[in-house]
Amino acid sequence: MITAMNQASVITRFAPSPTGFLHLGHAFSALFAESRARAAGGRFLLRLEDIDTTRCRPEWAEAILTDLRWLGLNWDGPVRRQSEHLDDYRPALDRLDQRGLLYPCFCTRAEIAAEIARSGHAPHGPDGALYPGTCRSLGPQERQDRLAGGQPYALRLDMRAAITQAGPLSWRDLDAGLQTARPDIFGDVVLARKDTPTSYHLAVVWDDAVQGITLVTRGNDLFEASHVHRLLQALLALPVPDYHHHCLRTDAEGRRYAKRDKALTIASLRQSGLLPAQIRELAGFIPFAR
Repeated sequence: MITAMNQASVITRFAPSPTGFLHLGHAFSALFAESRARAAGGRFLLRLEDIDTTRCRPEWAEAILTDLRWLGLNWDGPVRRQSEHLDDYRPALDRLDQRGLLYPCFCTRAEIAAEIARSGHAPHGPDGALYPGTCRSLGPQERQDRLAGGQPYALRLDMRAAITQAGPLSWRDLDAGLQTARPDIFGDVVLARKDTPTSYHLAVVWDDAVQGITLVTRGNDLFEASHVHRLLQALLALPVPDYHHHCLRTDAEGRRYAKRDKALTIASLRQSGLLPAQIRELAGFIPFAR
């Protein structure tokens, strides 16, 4: 059950994917979210976004919990693991489908790339060239025949129709101010696949509402994703949190920390003898004043 958001309290979350060990960038993001909640007398929640069963590993999930505890983070309530709630996302998809906003896309990545190449020009969004809408115009019978034949597919959001139904939207970032939602920059985003009942965009919006998140804190690399998330909130009649996108942490050469940087994982730094306070300093974290 999704209830109305209590705007009187601040509820933040840290939501890593267990596809590797946490690095300094993750440490900063987790500390940022917890500090933001504690400074306001609110709650800090932990979520593991583990819907990608091909890349997520239980040992990495446990390592994340170990690293966070060692850093001194304390989250409120149980950890929400998306893999334990896959059936929760079906009602959201059904609601969008009932509004005529979803369609199955049977194109492979190679076919999409070939179609874009043939067009000679394709609009680009934050994730690269936009899907050209090849399957949007398939007739009902052809769609049904392909589904009955067991073809792999992705469920895409008909972006033009969705924007028309939702109307003008905005969202608020605590640093950047009021933003006019521009979800069209992503084109017809994928919201689920035949073998995966949800995508990042759908799951994160639904889970933020389920957990009552009032302030989404995350890195600037996800700033544009908020445009799509605001659209889904409107279409699904979900509460709208505030956002606070923080700067990304980088190494001495200006490169973003990534999971490939094994020497800079929290586990390896801990094993080298560093203390939690030193990790916080390396991550460049300064707590919010209470």
